[in-house]
Amino acid sequence: MIPFVRRFVAGTTSEEALDAVHHLNEDGLKATLDYLGEECRSKEQAAASAREIEGVLRHLAAANLDCNVSLKLTQLGFNLDETLAREHLTRILDAAAERKNFVRIDMEGSGYTQRTLDLFLDVFDKRKNVGIVIQAYLRRSKGDIERLVKAGARVRLCKGAYKEPASVALQDKEEINRSYDELARMLLNGGSYPAIATHDDDRIAAAAAAVKEFGRTKDEFEFQMLFGVRRKRWHELVSEGYNVRIYVPYGTHWFPYYYRRIRERKENLVFALRSVLGD
Repeated sequence: MIPFVRRFVAGTTSEEALDAVHHLNEDGLKATLDYLGEECRSKEQAAASAREIEGVLRHLAAANLDCNVSLKLTQLGFNLDETLAREHLTRILDAAAERKNFVRIDMEGSGYTQRTLDLFLDVFDKRKNVGIVIQAYLRRSKGDIERLVKAGARVRLCKGAYKEPASVALQDKEEINRSYDELARMLLNGGSYPAIATHDDDRIAAAAAAVKEFGRTKDEFEFQMLFGVRRKRWHELVSEGYNVRIYVPYGTHWFPYYYRRIRERKENLVFALRSVLGD
């Protein structure tokens, strides 16, 4: 793994990732581990990914680390066989529940949005240790947030990293920012422990203002940021009394994760370069 990528990906092995989480916890930061991989090509690959995630949950419990896990459904074979992915997911959720841990289902491209939400809400009906991600740039997201808040689901809100057509997603940066702030307010007003995932100081300030407006405490939500991006800001927010969780990716399939963020949204390249030059 080249040094530039290593700043944003914890390593290729779970041992490296767990070591990164340990250091984050020492600094008062929470974490979520993401074993990289999506659009798996075989049932065997999906089963291997599920075993890796279950193993990580065991290691997290044994080390008593403040860290949950994130996963993509296509990593578990959702693109091949929905029933197979459901079986892997429920087994992972049960393994997490045994260890009093939590699993977040990442949102993928818009072609999977409805199917992902349907599966999430179905398993959430019986297993509450699972959350979902909503992308603020999708035109449908306000309705999805309303439904998820009503269900009592835990939602991570991000802007969105996949390149989508204008018919599906907002394209203008200011429009996306306005959508993000509106959806964050909805979550902070009535959501169950929302996760506000952003590196944007204006979005952070707007969320902090909404927390005060709605009378929520700093323990009733968390900010989330990506591993390697704006490290100084992580510590500033912790010092202000906020919960901050760092999204820690690892694994050999790092290239799609890294390249997508650089290729599909130009501002991500600017953020990456700024992070390397100084937080």
